[in-house]
Amino acid sequence: MTQELRRTLGVSDAVVIGLGSMVGAGVFAALAPAARAAGSALPAGLALAAVVAYCNAMASARLAARYPASGGTYVYGRERLGEFWGYLAGWAFVVGKTASCAAMALTVGTYAWPGQAHAVAVAAVAALTAVNYGGIQKSALLTRAIVAVVPAVLAMVVVVSLGSAAADFGRLGLGLGLGSADSGGVGGVLQAAGLLFFAFAGYARIATLGEEVRDPARTIPRAIPLALGIALVVYAAVAVAVLSVLGADGLADATAPLAEAVRAAGAPGLVPVVRAGAVVAALGSLLALILGVSRTALAMARDGHLPGALAAVHPRRQVPHHAELAVGAVVSVVAATADVRGAIGFSSFGVLAYYAIANASAWTLGSGRILAVAGLVGCAVLAFALPVSSVVAGAAVLALGAAVYGLRRIRRARS
Repeated sequence: MTQELRRTLGVSDAVVIGLGSMVGAGVFAALAPAARAAGSALPAGLALAAVVAYCNAMASARLAARYPASGGTYVYGRERLGEFWGYLAGWAFVVGKTASCAAMALTVGTYAWPGQAHAVAVAAVAALTAVNYGGIQKSALLTRAIVAVVPAVLAMVVVVSLGSAAADFGRLGLGLGLGSADSGGVGGVLQAAGLLFFAFAGYARIATLGEEVRDPARTIPRAIPLALGIALVVYAAVAVAVLSVLGADGLADATAPLAEAVRAAGAPGLVPVVRAGAVVAALGSLLALILGVSRTALAMARDGHLPGALAAVHPRRQVPHHAELAVGAVVSVVAATADVRGAIGFSSFGVLAYYAIANASAWTLGSGRILAVAGLVGCAVLAFALPVSSVVAGAAVLALGAAVYGLRRIRRARS
């Protein structure tokens, strides 16, 4: 008999898990590459990413209420579109989010100890895997503590930056900024939106934890849009503050943009505080990401698409302990060798493919089809607007996953 996970998470727990993932990823990792693409039109890219994320959030909420099991769109695609599409969604999620985990681990290392970023990243993965192994409630409690600290640091950055003499609101590119000399144009806005979507994808953690949520039909549809809305307010405030101080070029070149913004605003003494906040935020994101990837791996293992050992649930802690250990091991290897900024584009392509399947699945439910179509089209446009290297690598990995599925079907038919 398949073992089930324990339902212990309420609305507030689900919201903080989503926020822990989104806030760390977006504010400290995605703003600089997005500014490089969009220039002064960065606010337009943020707005477009938010619109697509909202469409995806509504699709995910409706599907999660109908299918409250671990796995997210892997389950929805399988139930609504067929086995292959569910498998492809799961493959895209696991591969893309493994890259996200590595990016967040490296963010921890870069801010905490730049000279030993890879070693610190591996240590962070090991420590958080141990926390997740201890049970979902321990993970939720730690994430709640992280989410309580990070907004205070971000609020300080916003207040210091906007209140300084260095702030110049002419750098914001309001009115979309597309006609400005330092704007990336329409293509740059689309690419920035695709990169910033990486920051909004944290609400997927809520859906993939569907088997551990109390009253999922009520909890998930409330938690997903709430977490997304809070994250959007945070992103907008921080983006405006940092862009007003550094400008598009300064933001694009910054390795630690929030720390550089505080320094440029005339408060260099607060730089260590901002760096510490970045480490805490990235740890929260990494914690929630490992949770989501391990639950999708659990669902895929239950259906035979990944090794059956990954479907094991710990008899006392009620967590997918084999899947968590496997995910931690793979992420450690990637974090020891990967590059932070390259991982963001690759991850964004995989996650956008994942949500394209989610929107197609939501379309089959009958209601809310306009949002589902808008989300599907938005995901496709943003995915192919990403840097060419990300598109090529992402498409190749999806094709590899499809080939593995086809070979397994052929072998199964012969046997």
